[in-house]
Parts: sequence; C-alpha cells; structure tokens
Amino acid sequence: MTTTTTLLERLTAGPGRRDRVLDDCVRMIDEEVASKGGLMALPLKAAYKVVKGVRPGFVRAAMDFLLDDFCRALEPFYRTWSDTAAETRAPLGDALRKEQERVADALLSITDARAARSTHTTVKALYEKLRGAAKGHVVAALPRLGRTIEPYLR
Repeated sequence: MTTTTTLLERLTAGPGRRDRVLDDCVRMIDEEVASKGGLMALPLKAAYKVVKGVRPGFVRAAMDFLLDDFCRALEPFYRTWSDTAAETRAPLGDALRKEQERVADALLSITDARAARSTHTTVKALYEKLRGAAKGHVVAALPRLGRTIEPYLR
C-alpha cells in the first residue's frame, strides 16, 4: 500500500491536530528525559531544566519550530514503514530502530543546523555542550517517538 500523503500532512491535517501532536511530543520529551538514570543523565536533566526555564512554553515553541523539518527528515523512513502491508507492519518505533543510525543522523542534522544559526546563547551553549551524547539519546528515544506519532498515522 503506497502512501500518497507525507508524514507532515498526516500529522497535521485537520483542525487542532498539529496542537495535539505538539502536546504529545512535548510530553514524550519530558518522559524521555525523566526516564534517564545515572550520573550520565545529570547533565541532560540539568540542561533540560534550564531550557524549560527560558520561558513558559519554550520547549513546545521549539518543537513547533522544528516539526516540519523533523517530518521531512523522517519522511523516507516513514515512507518505507507505511509502504509495508498493514497486517505485517511492525510498530513504527521498531522500524525506526532498524535504521537507528540513519534516523538519528537525519534528526540531528536538523538540530545541528538550527543550533548553528541560533541567537539564543544559553540554549546554543547547552546544545554544544551536550551534542556529543545526543546521538545516543536520540537512538534511545526512537521507540517512544514511534509510539507517540503512530496513532496519528492510522
């Protein structure tokens, strides 16, 4: 079954749908950061607390700003997943994990470019400080990402 609509169209079609997707994505990020444990998680948790404190709604606004580009980066992986027969299709998170290196690189290329152009010095400095561990965090979050957006794709 070939999908004719893009991932972005599927996630944002209809009144209020983009807002619901954004709310779910922010909840996903909150849960992913909260799920991290150990000493290696402390810098991430501290940085996320700072970012959330920049201003109310900052994480949601950033997600809104990035959503279209993230969807375009995920499009080839979504297309491969959606072109698989529904009765044999694995969950989206599993499909993303199969291509985890490429998926993480695609998503991080978006944030790297945005961070390079950012004028928000605090957020930019935090991003640069945490960038070395970012790929591992993105890979770890792929199943949760799949579970978050897959209901919008049915």
